[in-house]
Formats: sequence, C-alpha cells, structure tokens
Amino acid sequence: MSKKQFKTESKKLLDLMIHSIYTHREIFLRELISNASDAIDKRYYAAMQRGETGVDRTAFEIRLEPNKDERTLTITDNGCGMSAEELETNLGTIAKSGTQAFRAEHENAEDIDIIGKFGVGFYAAFMVAKKVTVYSHKEGEPAAVWESEGQDGYTVKPCEYEPIGTKIVLTLKDDDEEESYAEFLETYRLKSLVKKYSDYVRYPIRMQVEHSRKKEDSDEYETVVEDETLNSQVPLWRKNKSEITKEEYAQFYKDAFHDYEDPASVLHVNAEGMLSYTALLFIPKNAPFDFNTKDYKRGLKLYANGVMIMEHCEELLPEYFNFVQGLVDSPDLSLNISREMLQHDRQLSAIANNLKKKILSELLRMQREEREAYEAFFKAFGRTLKFGVYDKFGVNKDFLKDTLLFWSRKEDKPITLKEYVDAMPEAQKHIYYASGDTLAQVKKLPQAECVADKGYDILCLTEDVDEFALRVLETYQEKTFRSVSDPDLDLSTDEEKQEMEKRAEAEKQLLERVKNALGDQVQEVKLTDRLKNAAACLSGAEGMSVEMYKVLRSMPNGANLPMVFTLELNPEHPVYEKLSALDDDALKQYAELLLAQAKLVAGLPLDDPAAFAEAVCRLM
Repeated sequence: MSKKQFKTESKKLLDLMIHSIYTHREIFLRELISNASDAIDKRYYAAMQRGETGVDRTAFEIRLEPNKDERTLTITDNGCGMSAEELETNLGTIAKSGTQAFRAEHENAEDIDIIGKFGVGFYAAFMVAKKVTVYSHKEGEPAAVWESEGQDGYTVKPCEYEPIGTKIVLTLKDDDEEESYAEFLETYRLKSLVKKYSDYVRYPIRMQVEHSRKKEDSDEYETVVEDETLNSQVPLWRKNKSEITKEEYAQFYKDAFHDYEDPASVLHVNAEGMLSYTALLFIPKNAPFDFNTKDYKRGLKLYANGVMIMEHCEELLPEYFNFVQGLVDSPDLSLNISREMLQHDRQLSAIANNLKKKILSELLRMQREEREAYEAFFKAFGRTLKFGVYDKFGVNKDFLKDTLLFWSRKEDKPITLKEYVDAMPEAQKHIYYASGDTLAQVKKLPQAECVADKGYDILCLTEDVDEFALRVLETYQEKTFRSVSDPDLDLSTDEEKQEMEKRAEAEKQLLERVKNALGDQVQEVKLTDRLKNAAACLSGAEGMSVEMYKVLRSMPNGANLPMVFTLELNPEHPVYEKLSALDDDALKQYAELLLAQAKLVAGLPLDDPAAFAEAVCRLM
C-alpha cells in the first residue's frame, strides 16, 4: 500500500510537538496510557448502551512490554479499538480527537470521565520513537495496522490482530551523545513514570517484572518473572471523607510529599456545580530542608481525572501559602494541547481563589481550637505569612492580618493582634511594639520602660520582616501601631510635655554642645522623659526606626546608608548631671560613650569597638 502524506499543517504541528510543545520526553508514556484508558472507557460505555450489564470491568487492563533486544516498547489495551477508517481519521490528521468526537456523539459520555480532549498526545510518541506501529481491532470490523516514521507520512493496511483493542509498538530512536532513549526500556524507569503520572488511572497498568526470591527449602535465590500492577488505580481523594482515616491521610502525605512527620492539618475539599474539583491539601508541621532556598518549588500537583498534568502548579497557590502541599483533581480545567501548560482562565483562578479562602479558614480554626499546634506551625512558617502581608505594598494585608502572632511582653507568650487589642486598657490609644535581634534584647530596651509602666503591653519583634509588616498594616481595629523607639509615643500629659519643653529650652546650650561633639553621627540631641534607668537611647527619625535601619543596612549597597537617629538623654540620670561641668574634650568623650552605649543596646554595630573599649578604660 502506498504511503499517505500528512497534511501540510499537520507536518508543521508534528514538528512543533516533537521539538517544542512537550518539554519532557517522558510525557509520551502518560499520553499513551491516557489514550488507552479512554479506549477502555469507550468500550465499556458502548457495552452499557447495548444493555450488556454483565460486562466484567475487572477484565480491562493496559499492558507495557519493553524489549531491549528489539529496542521496542509496546503499550497494549483491550479497549474499543479502531477500524482502518478510524485509524486514518484519528491518527492521519493531527489534532483530530476521537475522544472529542465520541463526546459529541454521546452527550452523556461526560459521566465516564474520559481524559483526552485534543487528539495530539499520541504524537508525543515521536519524541522517543523513530517508528510507531499501531495494531488495532474494533469489534465487528477487520483489524488494521497504522505505521509511520514521522513527517514522511504513514500507511494504513489490513493485518492479522485477533484481540479487540489496540497495540502500539514504539521502535525507539538510537542513543547519541546528547540523548539516551534506552532508559524507556528499563522496568524501574517505566514503573517510576507510571507512579508519577498515571498512578490513578482507573484500570490496572501491568508489566512483567523480574524479581529475585529465595528458593523453597534452599538458601539459594532465583530470578522469576511475575506480572505486576504498577498503579494504585483508586485515588485517596476520590473516596468519601467518612471512609478515610486520619492515619490514611497521614500515610498518603508522607509517601507523596516525602515528609517523615504527619501533617499539622488536612483539608479535603469536594466542590461540585459550575466548577467541579477535588482538592487534598496538607499543612506541614515543619519546613522542608530547602524551603528557604531558590531550589524550593511551590505549587500543587494538578490532575485531570486522575492523570497528573503538572507537578508544581504555582497558579493554584499564592506565594504566602507556599508551604501548603497537596493536589487538585478536576475534569473541568481547560488544558492546552501539551497538557503541561494551563490556560490562565477563569476556572483556574476560581479554584485558586476558593482554595486560599479554605486555607485561611483552616489556619484560623487551628489558631482557635489547636493553639499549641498553630504556634508550632507559625514558628515554622510565620515568616512567610508576614512577607505576604508586606509584599506588593500590602495588597493582601487585610486577608492575612489575623493569622499573625507576635510575642507579648506582658503575657510572655505569642498572641494575635486581636488578642492584643481586646486586652488594651480603655485609655490606650496605640498598639506598641519593640524591635530587636532577640527576645531578651527587646525586653531590655530602655525605651520600653515608660510604656510598660503605663500598664500597656508591647509586641516583641525579632524578625527583620516584622516591623515592615506592621508599618504596611498601619492600623488594626482603628488602633495605630507605634514603635517604642518613635520620637513621640504620645504617653505624656500636656503638663508633662510643657515641663519637658521648658527644661529643654533652659538647657539648649548643653544639648547643642553634645550635638556638636557628635557631629553627623546623630541628627539631633534632645531630652526625653521616656527613660527610667538608662542614661540615653536612640530614637528613629524621618520615618525610619532603628530596626528598619539595621535591615536596610544589611542589604546590598546598604553599608553607606547614613544614620539619621536622635540621641535622647535622660535628664534625671546622674551622668547627665555631670555633662554641664565638663570641658569640651571631656564632653566629647562622654557624648561618644553615651552614643556607643545607646547603639549597643539597640543592637547596632560600633564603628570602632577598640576605641570604645579604650575610652571606657580611660574613664574608669
């Protein structure tokens, strides 16, 4: 029989598909298995339509047969098979989908979860095969064989193939220096690909596999070849929730996502209606080892009727929930012809939007009902949530604000912003916080003394993102955030403010002398009534707190960031009383020491630690 040519458009599409559309060669096996599953579905559906209720569904199977000697991989199914005309129609024209045509002819066929849509997956075989031979036998029709070596065309002719169904024989390409195709003849490789992509295809995928076992009544081992089912067939997430135990969820999570601990929480979502999907989500207890590296891949596994389409679908998870592990399975998602790249349509966006609400709801439930577990979770992933508040100029701040925890100085434990506000005295106007490198350092900040003396709680911030997140939030329940290092804490009465202004005016000359002694190291020197036991402290200026300065200074090109702080002096401290009696040289030494002391307490580095130590010894 003479060779028939693909249409010009089909040639171009075939070339594009082999070299561009599919980014991973291994996808070919997923596509061929999915086609085989579709063929079995069609045969079963046709039998039901004819009233053949006795059809044994357990007799259906998909079989893989690698042959290293012949360098072939054979995929066989006992599905509906194709006639010569259908081979010509379905395989001779690329993107002509028999599945789509079947759906059009049988409007109720949606009920059988047919996977295929676009009719191009079959041609992924040419990524690994130099020749593809398809033997097919449709019930009531003579068997036929379709054969092609790619773009040069194909043949269709009668053949002797007795069983109902289809057998695809791939003659693999020759290996070269850049590519090895022999890997697809190794049983371990085929098993791993089935497990990865087709584990939940509803029909058994079988293969003859060699095993080594001990002989009976002997210590010797023998090699035996046994039939092995490679897929588990029934996805856990498709079972009724009432049928799944906590232990089964945990084991699935540990096996699928390679964690040694049970998840902190499980979300099993079944959505039906305009948009149908199932989601199985896990909130881990601990961050994976690569969580904070560029190698970490976020996103959910995406399935279409049990066939994995994407291993990490980032579009389904916002970055602030990147710690969530899990999967989504939906028959409704629109896929492009590669089955690897999702069309960014409203369906996908709707699923993602629903899932983020579900995740938030679960986190808040844990916070209310399983506080200890939530605090452990937040210790592992709270930083990610804080970045979510701060990121993109705070667009998600209202969505995430109630997930946050901060250490309470008064309660000596983590609390939410709501818990802080609910416990505020009636006279308190602001939510106060203090920043530092460690909890111990924050608790000892001299600026916090006057706030604590008022009976007000202080949130202790110890991560670099903390203050940025609160600055972006601006308010919580109409209460503004105020750092204890801010120049004006709004704690003094009008009378106290006036008294401090008078004293500052009276000692204006001394303050100017101290400022001149320090030069550009500080923006201003002033008196303060916020200190109780400390002689001096630093406060922010021009909208930048000490902690924000430290974070920005640690960034690339931040070393030259000028210090724009105010040195505040406690007029009630004995050291201050001595300043007015000092000459300019001595005053400069004292001023330098007070500034260095304030820097150390604030966690700032000293420009010259050796000079500081020498000055202390000299004054001692």
